Amino acid sequence: MGNWIQKFMVVGALLAWGLFGHIPHGEAAQILIHMKTSLAEDDAQICAVPNVVWAMTKAGHQVKILVDASAVTSVTKGFGWFNSLFGSGSTALDRATLPERERQSLAEQMEVSLEKVPHNYGDYFQFLKSLGVEIYGNQTMMLLYNINLSKIDSAVTPIPLNQMVELFSSADHIVVY
Repeated sequence: MGNWIQKFMVVGALLAWGLFGHIPHGEAAQILIHMKTSLAEDDAQICAVPNVVWAMTKAGHQVKILVDASAVTSVTKGFGWFNSLFGSGSTALDRATLPERERQSLAEQMEVSLEKVPHNYGDYFQFLKSLGVEIYGNQTMMLLYNINLSKIDSAVTPIPLNQMVELFSSADHIVVY
């Protein structure tokens, strides 16, 4: 991962600003992040999600993440033939480390010590939960990928389609990654 990550984060932030327009300071919005792309398909998309979510949460917005489509594979322990053969108890996000320069940039932007910035994306999602972010997963997609719900990361709550409808209809803004 190179300098393009920082450019992607800036583009993502500008895109989010363009989608939301101006949300007056002090007015919390209900924001749904629809995370659809797996880490294996495009790491830039899925890795931008926690950065944007953290910034939104810090700005006072209530954020929910819906892990959907191929992204459900990235929050599944031991997913994939290679990982299932060797009994991996980790998810793809657990195995994806945050580059040190990204951690330093996040510490500076979020005004926290470097020690508070997670080292991998699995821990990052746990950190977001500790900030009050709700993380859900499309249970139907998990079924289609033949994923046992007991293998889903504990940060993610599998939900059926009718609850997904509620997530979409209750959001003030929806951002898709």
